[in-house]
Amino acid sequence: MAFVKPSSLPLHDLPMKKQHSLSLKLPQCTTALILLPLIFLGFIYLFLYPKEFYLQSLVTSCTGSTYTVANFTDPVVRKPDFRLLIGVLTRADWYERRHLLRMVYSLQMGNLTAHVDVKYVFCRLYKDDQRILVPLEILAHDDIIIMDCEENLNDGKTYSFFSSVASMFNGTNGDQKPYDYVMKADDDIFIRLQKLIDSLNPMPREDMYYGFVIPCDSMDPFREYMSGMGYILSWDLVEWIASSDVPKKNIKGAEDMMAGRWLNDGNKAKNRFNTKPAMYDFPIPVPIDTCSHEFIPDTIAVHRLKDNPKWAMTLKYFNFTSGLKPSRFYRID
Repeated sequence: MAFVKPSSLPLHDLPMKKQHSLSLKLPQCTTALILLPLIFLGFIYLFLYPKEFYLQSLVTSCTGSTYTVANFTDPVVRKPDFRLLIGVLTRADWYERRHLLRMVYSLQMGNLTAHVDVKYVFCRLYKDDQRILVPLEILAHDDIIIMDCEENLNDGKTYSFFSSVASMFNGTNGDQKPYDYVMKADDDIFIRLQKLIDSLNPMPREDMYYGFVIPCDSMDPFREYMSGMGYILSWDLVEWIASSDVPKKNIKGAEDMMAGRWLNDGNKAKNRFNTKPAMYDFPIPVPIDTCSHEFIPDTIAVHRLKDNPKWAMTLKYFNFTSGLKPSRFYRID
């Protein structure tokens, strides 16, 4: 009878103990061959990217733990070049004018490089209808300042404005001054906000007086004073007006002339800047208004827009409605 090695016998002919031994060894070898490369790759990844496992553990940690994930899609907030408050001196009854001005300025606010606030300023309310309609405006727009004074033009209203602003806004911006500049503006002036910002950017932030020099044929900002159409003071001068006795002695009279006198008498505003020809009156023949000239592309502000047709002509020149899109809901020829 020939001798046969056990390993050469068919599996079903092997003893049960031998069959069991082989059935265990084959899967172990196969598993080892599969797992060894994966383990090797895992060690390489752990060595090259150790922090990936830390981040993953943060994400998969138990409920209730906190973690921060950077959001790189959020836009970077640009710090404004400076802060400007524009106080439009008007009267409580002039609702239509404020409505127009709000439209004109709100349409310019989108991409400004400075922080600009526009407030509408007048004295105490004195009619029953004002006491209802003005609060409606405040609820809707929150852009009105009512000063403790009797309504007037050249009887101290501008002094009330600067002194009120100094007390109202101090401390509203933490330890920083609330604004770099304050502008007193008439309600019949159209201001191109970004042009104004570009003009102010290189200006000093202190002891600064800026506007349209009077008389109309002068280019010297130290000769007289700035037109009341719209002039700007740095914040330190606003605080000085509110605290000094010099302005208090000269509050009645042509308001723009009085402001110039305060600064001269107080030896203030050593930095003065004339905006001509970028600020001017609405185009009128020179013999009538020598502060006027034709519209120019680099305009900062146009004054004496006393009625809606003048506003319309000015806004048309500067293509103010160019963003209007065609619609089935209106037709404008």
